Amino acid sequence: MHTANRQLEVIVGCMFSGKTEELIRRLERVRIAEREILLFKPTIDDRYNANAIVTHYGREFAAHLLEPGKETLEAIRDLVGDEALERAAVVAFDEGNFFSDRLPALCQELVGLGKRVIVAGLDLTFAEEPFEPMPVLMTLADRVDKLQAVCVKCGGVATRSQRLIDGVPAPVDGPVIQVGGVGSYEARCRACYQK
Repeated sequence: MHTANRQLEVIVGCMFSGKTEELIRRLERVRIAEREILLFKPTIDDRYNANAIVTHYGREFAAHLLEPGKETLEAIRDLVGDEALERAAVVAFDEGNFFSDRLPALCQELVGLGKRVIVAGLDLTFAEEPFEPMPVLMTLADRVDKLQAVCVKCGGVATRSQRLIDGVPAPVDGPVIQVGGVGSYEARCRACYQK
């Protein structure tokens, strides 16, 4: 098996920074090279399409659902089979922030098997706290790309995800995980972000 590309890549940023778009861009390049891909998304992400990752702008890529807390090689083999796992040159995970703290160990195992592993996800919660398990993945990664969005308030560089309730910033003591998109969140810069 060719293992020259074995590495862990992590794509992070705030909401609307293009993380899924970048993940799909990388996967399309793998597809062009006629290499096999396995893509997983958490069962909690029920936006747009249950069997695909979808950008906020409608681009999509077929994905398998993986339950958070069950990020193991055995679970992946149960979902896709030994052959598919063996053939895959790339194993990718979208919305890594919705997975459990078992994801980093799984990624390390997959890299150990010679896979190129790509994980995309939020690095910060809406309350500006590190969004586990992404910080651990970032420290283990061979490559980290932090993407930025455009602040909807001032047009500056956005690095924060502002959660909204009825158009008003949500209190930071709310639940950390709340799947949402346009209308529930806004990309904001440091100056326009409100706690």
